[in-house]
Amino acid sequence: MQSGPDHLAAFANLLDLANDAVGGQALLASDDFFAEKENLVKAAPAVFDPDAYTDRGKEMDGWESRRQRIPGHDWCIVKLGIPGRIRGVDIDTSHFTGNQPPYGAVYGICAAADADPRVLRDRTDWIQLTPQVPLRPGSHNLFATVDGTVVTHVRLDIYPDGGVARLRCYGEPVPDEAADTRIDLAASVHGGRAIAASDQFYSPPDNLLAPGLPKNMGGGWETRRRRTAGNDWVLVELGQAGLIDALVVDTTHFKGNFPDRARVRGVYWPGAPVTALLGSEHWEDVLPESKLRAHESHVFPQLSSRGPFTHLLLDILPCGGIARFRAMGHPAQPEPRDALLDAVNGPEAEAAFRRCCGSNAWVEGMLAAGPYRSRAQLFGTAEHVWWHLGEGHWREAFTHHPRIGADVDKLREKFAATADLSAAEQGDAVASASEEVLQALAAGNRAYEERFGYLFIVKASGKSAAEMLALLEQRLDNPPAAEIRIAAGEQAKITRHRLLTAD
Repeated sequence: MQSGPDHLAAFANLLDLANDAVGGQALLASDDFFAEKENLVKAAPAVFDPDAYTDRGKEMDGWESRRQRIPGHDWCIVKLGIPGRIRGVDIDTSHFTGNQPPYGAVYGICAAADADPRVLRDRTDWIQLTPQVPLRPGSHNLFATVDGTVVTHVRLDIYPDGGVARLRCYGEPVPDEAADTRIDLAASVHGGRAIAASDQFYSPPDNLLAPGLPKNMGGGWETRRRRTAGNDWVLVELGQAGLIDALVVDTTHFKGNFPDRARVRGVYWPGAPVTALLGSEHWEDVLPESKLRAHESHVFPQLSSRGPFTHLLLDILPCGGIARFRAMGHPAQPEPRDALLDAVNGPEAEAAFRRCCGSNAWVEGMLAAGPYRSRAQLFGTAEHVWWHLGEGHWREAFTHHPRIGADVDKLREKFAATADLSAAEQGDAVASASEEVLQALAAGNRAYEERFGYLFIVKASGKSAAEMLALLEQRLDNPPAAEIRIAAGEQAKITRHRLLTAD
């Protein structure tokens, strides 16, 4: 469903909405004398046979019009297999090296699924997705689009004539939100996307979510042979959050290279960054490790958890090929009964967040990202917002902590009570400190502030005073650019600890 390394670099995590594997159709062309318009949307990359000819000329795997001898230009109307927002196009002229169009442009329109293409051609409300752009011969001509409107059909104009191997329309599917309908929540036609994978050596993971069954192994997802410990995996973003009724792991065509086992986990976190998801500790078991067989559709109705989920992580153990992955279920949102989530979603949310972190920008970011329907979403967003702030915001948060050991008498007095969160986090560790350790902490903290310009930040829970002193002395030698990030990391740990008690 994706075509070559150019796509992987330029339009990663976007789906080709136009190819025939997802239902795309070339409906009408001004002329296709040399090569049929239907070739334009083939899912497979274009091929070339130097010895193949037809009674009309050289056989080409693409759409090719005859040479224009009258004013005007050629065009082809394509119905997208999946309506959506097109973010980029590939006007692929592979193998067209002397007969490619010099220029091309792409337009889009939103129309009924059964719209007459002849009527569409005469409409005047086509939206320009790309301006008229130059096309190189024998190349993937990649262009970002200039409009994010949802479209159902596109029109490729070529100036004045020539051949195009494939038209790829990479974008974001816009699913039909039918709240009470049982659907495949992972399917590409419903907006599902494979947004990351450990390996895609033989074929891309988006194939897993395509309609129907593939014609052969090339239409599935297959990894190279794993020679090291671990396993391969694919991360799927569901088109809509939902409750899972059953999972399908289909190994059709994979007879000597199917995975031995599969496992699935789920998480609810709308719009989560890929890197944050992969590092999340909040994945729930959905399908325990289960045995797979060759060339078979495995249906798993008995699940450990049903969600709702926004993402599924399919592990194949250790490696191999899968034809299709289905997540049958119903669109749904969580209805959390959780005191912590109630606290951060309620009228006192701002006060709760301010008790957790002294950065105004962090608090504003957390309020803007709500409401929070899962702990994965809450804690993941807290980390994401924090690490996208600037150094000044970090330093602001640091000022909301008491100095560890800055003044021994004040330190004893401060940590005698544990009324506020910072004292609670630090009191036990310092209370048992010897006079020698307290004096060293005081001196070390002064030296730290003189060197870095802010107080020493450490998540002290569970650490003895001697351990804290050792950390301080170790970090004193850090370069300032490294230390600010280490301190920010400690603040992130403290914020997480405070969030856990926000209710």
